[in-house]
Amino acid sequence: MQIRYLVPLNEIRREQTVVNSRFVATLAPAFSIDEARACIKRIRAEFADATHNVPAYIIGGGNTVTEYFSDDGEPSGTAGKPALAVLRGSDLGDVVLVVTRYFGGTLLGTGGLVKAYTEAAQSVVNAVGRGRRVQVHVVMVAIPYNLLERVRLFVSKHHGRVLGEDYAVDITMTLQFPVEDFEPFRMDLRELSAGKIKAELIETKEEIVQV
Repeated sequence: MQIRYLVPLNEIRREQTVVNSRFVATLAPAFSIDEARACIKRIRAEFADATHNVPAYIIGGGNTVTEYFSDDGEPSGTAGKPALAVLRGSDLGDVVLVVTRYFGGTLLGTGGLVKAYTEAAQSVVNAVGRGRRVQVHVVMVAIPYNLLERVRLFVSKHHGRVLGEDYAVDITMTLQFPVEDFEPFRMDLRELSAGKIKAELIETKEEIVQV
């Protein structure tokens, strides 16, 4: 079954200053609650001298999610809750966010805190690359040299990726395809070679594909 929600492609960080308080937002992919907690622990250790490290995460996506947030000492509802609200509105799943604050000496008030944490969360949500989790087949195929360019065209046509090419008597190609695109590739290969060339399935796994 394909998972349809989007996930962050990588960990990113953005920083801004609001009335002398420094806000550092870190957003990362996390594919389990344990991964999210480990990320939060790592960032808290990195910014151990900060006034607050406010976490929020959404594990899963669509109709099956686990959500969490904490205000980490900020007034109730002013930090973790608005950060989680930004994540909810982002179309992202499997995502963890920590907004680190260094207090600058001036109180921001309830409304100011909500605005500052919301904007800090938005800064990373808006900047992060997005990917989709898909099932892929990794396959191997041995072809004669004169068919290399034709097969490369087939790979591109069916949204595949060349992982490797080993040159010997024949060329052994290691290829990757989204599961639904593999059979059309195999049909083109069969037609090209009158059924003589076959792609051998090595493994099926999950991959993050950029959108």
